[in-house]
Amino acid sequence: MKCLMKILGFMLLATISSFTPAHHSHGNYEMTEYVHLEGIVRQLHMVNPHAWIYLEVMQDSGDAEMWALEAGSVRALTRNGINEDTISVGETVSVRCHQLRDGARGCLLGFLTGTDGVERLWD
Repeated sequence: MKCLMKILGFMLLATISSFTPAHHSHGNYEMTEYVHLEGIVRQLHMVNPHAWIYLEVMQDSGDAEMWALEAGSVRALTRNGINEDTISVGETVSVRCHQLRDGARGCLLGFLTGTDGVERLWD
């Protein structure tokens, strides 16, 4: 009887855990503050599990830096009214995002304002 209870308990645990949604945390981003960037969209990848925007940002020195911006899933973006036609490669945009904790040029994208002047949630 004890063996049967252990087997049933294991099966229940395995069944419940299979329905648990898997997702990574945003622990590698500084979530307590936003970084404001303005730049030119050089690449747009509307893919799952996360869309990506590669933004060329001009520094005060005149040097260009490429930033990788991680956005939400295509499904989440679609719910927010965003699709591959919302912004275009070559478009100048401004963003508010959470930078990587290690200071690298990467962000978790929060909000993006395109040339239409509309600020949209990209997470």
